[in-house]
Amino acid sequence: MTASRRSFLLGTGASAAAAALVTPGSATADNVVGGRPDRESRRFTLAVIPDTQYMFDLDRGDSAPLKATLQYLVDRQRSENIVFVSHLGDLVENARKSEIDDISERFEVLDRRRIGYSVLAGNHDVPDSRLDDQRGRTPYLDRFGPQRFRTSPTFRGASADGYNSFHVFRAGGKEWLVLALDWRMSAKGFEWARSVLAEHARLPVILTTHELVYDGGDGVASMSDYGRRLWNELIKDNDQVFLTLNGHFWPPARATMTNAFGNDVHVHITNYQDRYYGGGAMIRLYHFDLDRGVVDVRTVSPWLLGKKSLNPLERKETELTGPADRFSVPIDFEQRFARFDPPVLPAPQPVRDVLVRGTVAYWRLGEGLKDLSGNGNDLRQVGSLTASDDHSRLAPSHRSLYFGKDGYLSTVDSAPVNRETFERGYTIEVFLKLPQGFNHPWCGLFTKLAPGSAVGKTGDDPSEPIATLNVAGGGQLQWAVFPRNLPGISTNWGHEMDYETWWHIAVVNDGVHATLYVDGSPLLRNPSTPARGISTAGDPWLVGAYAYNKVVEKSLHGWVGDMRIVGRALDRSEFMRSKAARTSGTD
Repeated sequence: MTASRRSFLLGTGASAAAAALVTPGSATADNVVGGRPDRESRRFTLAVIPDTQYMFDLDRGDSAPLKATLQYLVDRQRSENIVFVSHLGDLVENARKSEIDDISERFEVLDRRRIGYSVLAGNHDVPDSRLDDQRGRTPYLDRFGPQRFRTSPTFRGASADGYNSFHVFRAGGKEWLVLALDWRMSAKGFEWARSVLAEHARLPVILTTHELVYDGGDGVASMSDYGRRLWNELIKDNDQVFLTLNGHFWPPARATMTNAFGNDVHVHITNYQDRYYGGGAMIRLYHFDLDRGVVDVRTVSPWLLGKKSLNPLERKETELTGPADRFSVPIDFEQRFARFDPPVLPAPQPVRDVLVRGTVAYWRLGEGLKDLSGNGNDLRQVGSLTASDDHSRLAPSHRSLYFGKDGYLSTVDSAPVNRETFERGYTIEVFLKLPQGFNHPWCGLFTKLAPGSAVGKTGDDPSEPIATLNVAGGGQLQWAVFPRNLPGISTNWGHEMDYETWWHIAVVNDGVHATLYVDGSPLLRNPSTPARGISTAGDPWLVGAYAYNKVVEKSLHGWVGDMRIVGRALDRSEFMRSKAARTSGTD
């Protein structure tokens, strides 16, 4: 393709309608107060409270910061989709009953609202820190032992000594396990923890404890002696543990370690007791986003955020934004959990379930070239193509065709779809994956063989095909068509798509306007000028090729799965991907 033709195509269809906004699974506005979290949303938050000991120190300290923090979490359960709260130990300074009673009263706000949370004993929460979890009864155990959590929606059990517990919360449409471990576990404690993991072998695990790693320099976490024991005896051989959180030391730090299965374990220390006002009950918010494959971490002081005026030191502490306090952790959750919780792929859908009202043609590429709608729109193969088991997990079938050289498909000359003008609207759907390093711009996905001049079109470049859904540079989509009511081309544009990723693409025309969708999401650059129907010279449609002036110039590089043509505008809920997406919880 010449540079001038590329410039022409890039310039067409400049008039675009405003895009519809995709509403996320949960609200994020700070002014939304109250409400319950959305347990099915794929975006959710784990709140972490590190050492609060200086706020509960005999006749010194101040419980107001923690009170403000806990109320903040209550008020923003819905707006920030807070699904669980973890305290990392050292609740108090001297393990005195009066201190424990004081902080116990603060946590009652979570009990009353039945908000799932865990606590664990740090070295300052027990009278003799030299003893392990077999130390016996203490004021901490009296207030924060298993009896406290009998009505908790997340509490699932504790070790016989009461100092180790585990919780299960639901978020992102699945269950997650939190291990809350004593600051010093005995052999019995380790045995209990391993049994919990074995009994819940398919759940991803967040391990919380008071001591595990410290800042080894430049914000990079290193294992303490006791942390090394935890790693060797519990963490490294249990692939479920993907994130560990601890306090005790300061400053904050983090590292990524590799377990015995070659998988990442993210180890984080967070503690702010050395900062102004004992840390002011500062919290970490771990914002999970399963679709983006990332955990975004923020560190804020709700107590200071709620103040009307701040002194000079407080102004520095409202939110911490250094690299150890505000960061993102990329995690491909499906891949990371695949060994112990393999994804359940939807079974192939029966053909009859895919044949919605108005289906004109339906092809399962990789399984054959017959039109499964029964309308006779069969395909024929030109050149070489390779059938593959590679497929989108959201596609109705589990096969695809790889277009890699000069091969492509064409509808047979007798196919009724060749003559179809789609006056009342249409939907064109296809599953596509582009290979890594894709460098084959302006290759066609679904293209008419005949040019616009064959149907009397004189606008723009009449040698362009009557209609083409193609891939421009960088994996950018384009739908360019000579509609029945215009002399020139109407063009929709998409954005650049990642390679080595399956995408569902849909062009939907309601008889007046066409909208381009990727994975069920409407894109921006859709023309507002009416474009009715698709002109036709009775010529074939090409699958996986582009034609200029009736000459096939370029074939596709990539995989194509199921394709469907419907003679009406489909609602997004009717897209081929929708039923499978609901089954897998990703729509």
